[in-house]
Amino acid sequence: MNIKNFLISILIPLLVGAVIGFITMPFMDYKTLELPSLAPPAIFFPIIWTILYFLMGVSAYLVSKETEVPSIYYIQLGVNALWPIAFFVLKLRLFSFIWIILLAILIIVMILQFYKISKPAAYLQIPYLIWVIFASYLNLGIYLLN
Repeated sequence: MNIKNFLISILIPLLVGAVIGFITMPFMDYKTLELPSLAPPAIFFPIIWTILYFLMGVSAYLVSKETEVPSIYYIQLGVNALWPIAFFVLKLRLFSFIWIILLAILIIVMILQFYKISKPAAYLQIPYLIWVIFASYLNLGIYLLN
């Protein structure tokens, strides 16, 4: 294992998540919104996203051991980073729902591309896809209830 490449792979998504969290923190209104019935407490989100970003980095590292990381990885990471800005900062709830559906599609494409390179890398992205599908439900529910 190349420790330097592993750490870089892990740090890229973690830093993206941290920067976006820092940008959106003053605009977080989750606790003041009418939430769908399955909405978890706000404290779950940073924990879950940290785990998912870590898995994303491990996955990218596994792929990078075989070939260059496909551009879809960086595209979905960028789309991921823009969602909380649209949802929390700009309060564009319906647009955010459409955006998160786009993200889910990109994650599926990424998983399929990763699967051709490294099956474990693809499997590590399944929790991310499941969470984004659940987040889509939350996003739509918040749009409809507020």
